Amino acid sequence: MTDTPALPAAATEACPHCGKPAALCVCDFVEPVETRVRLAILQHPQEQDVTLGSARLAVRHIVGGIFKVGLSWPSLSKAVGREVDVKRWAVMHLGSVDTDAFPPGRDLAVVDKDGKPVADQAAALKGIEGVVAFDGSWSQAKTLWWRNPWVLKARRLVIRPAQPSLYGKLRKEPRREGLSTLEAVAFVISRLEGKPEIEKAMLSSFRRMLQRYRDSLPPPQEKSRKRRPGSPASAPSAAPASGPGSSGGGANT
Repeated sequence: MTDTPALPAAATEACPHCGKPAALCVCDFVEPVETRVRLAILQHPQEQDVTLGSARLAVRHIVGGIFKVGLSWPSLSKAVGREVDVKRWAVMHLGSVDTDAFPPGRDLAVVDKDGKPVADQAAALKGIEGVVAFDGSWSQAKTLWWRNPWVLKARRLVIRPAQPSLYGKLRKEPRREGLSTLEAVAFVISRLEGKPEIEKAMLSSFRRMLQRYRDSLPPPQEKSRKRRPGSPASAPSAAPASGPGSSGGGANT
């Protein structure tokens, strides 16, 4: 996880609903919606990014959305607090997947244990009653996966987003298709419900929160360059690498 610059002290009082510092809270703009598909976000106890994390904001958008912190639950029913059939729920798949193998025209697919899309996607997606998302770094999410063997009975969902995360340069993802928890959940729920307006509303509040964060940061200080007397002026530096030929990497958030 990349370091998140701290907010000014006066802006750090937390909202009791979303857990965000008051300066970043956008709860007043959130209108929870009723959905057929239930939502449960399970967060790793060591996920500490209260400032830019998106899980609790995601849950605020869905009536009856569940947010819990922990490492393991004996069953999905225990995790969500009511009796459910785990086979009718889906979990965000964490393994590697060849998204080029997606069925034509689909950006959401159910995959098997090997990460390959199942043959009958319509049947696999039909009747999904709820979605589970693990919140944390990639390693933390994988820990939650292996600590909760009931996930092996659930359907596995994979998404193929067309756009990168709204985090932009605020966070670096280890995968090109990596999204925030809110973005991934918005993507899935809106498609399972057949209501693109759900994703639009969730991304709108997320975008607003990120802009408030950017606006709250102090302006960057320019580094002064000192030159020794008599030394020639530095030659203009080459432009930074960019475009298809550049490469880079970073830790997951």
